[in-house]
Amino acid sequence: MASHQQRWPELPLSAWKGTRDTLHLWTQIVGKIRLALTPWLNHSWHVALYVTSRGLTTSPMPWKDASLEIEFDFIEHAVWLRLSNSKVRKVLMRPVPVAAFYADIGTAVSELGLSLMINPMPCEIPDAIPFDEDDVHRSYDPDYAYRFFRVLSSAHEVMSRFRTGFIGKASPVHFFWGSFDLAVTRFSGRTAPRHPGGVPHLPDAVAQEAYSHEVSSAGFWPGGGGGPINDAAFYSYAYPAPEGFAAAKVMPSDAFWSKELGEFVLPYAAMRTAADPDAVLMEFLQSTYAAAADLGHWDRAALDCSLGEEGKVRRI
Repeated sequence: MASHQQRWPELPLSAWKGTRDTLHLWTQIVGKIRLALTPWLNHSWHVALYVTSRGLTTSPMPWKDASLEIEFDFIEHAVWLRLSNSKVRKVLMRPVPVAAFYADIGTAVSELGLSLMINPMPCEIPDAIPFDEDDVHRSYDPDYAYRFFRVLSSAHEVMSRFRTGFIGKASPVHFFWGSFDLAVTRFSGRTAPRHPGGVPHLPDAVAQEAYSHEVSSAGFWPGGGGGPINDAAFYSYAYPAPEGFAAAKVMPSDAFWSKELGEFVLPYAAMRTAADPDAVLMEFLQSTYAAAADLGHWDRAALDCSLGEEGKVRRI
């Protein structure tokens, strides 16, 4: 149990909401730099961040004759900006307003010799404040930031293993700074009805391109936003949702269908206190995918495979 508690620490929203909201905005600032420097990739995969052994990274981004990588380091509590020509800048993560962090990142980018412009309006957040005007969000609790990273790291491991059981088109396990969640998505291979859009501060064309094809998607969301599910949770949804999806029987017993969100939800607090949290999460991922694929008449014989094993070639 002790190892489970270290791997899946408590993450009650009430204890770190200020830090959570501030971090969301900080990741958007860095994410928008990635958006500005990286060619468009299907379903907005080019904007996502990736889990590392210390936090979240942009991965290398092209810049003239070099490349730039920006990493959130939740162990040293710093943002590292590294150019492939060996130049490095460091911005400390500490309790400062978003506007100050935005200025610090801008200074670091300039000192590295880069010149770029980003849209200072946050995405997918109702009643958002432009980064350069935001003196409201200014919290940073290093303990809870590290807990958040530990959950991301553990979830990434389980979700990456889940990803090995599919040979159709599938996304990496990646972190979307707009919605502030870690996600993995499987595709049936068929096109989908045009998405209606309507996401706050996000062009409809972006949502429509992201959902151009049928998906079963799952992930981890650390809570917040004031919606019907406000605490940390795992989720799973299908687009378009096939008939009968909401009534499908999924596992574990703590999982439920949220009519307001239109997706299945597994509360993080219930999952982390299970005897085997990893197995419970995998059960949720597998059963919700099966419901989406079976009810949506996916060609599972052509798309599914057994989970990967270390050092063993997949049998065909």
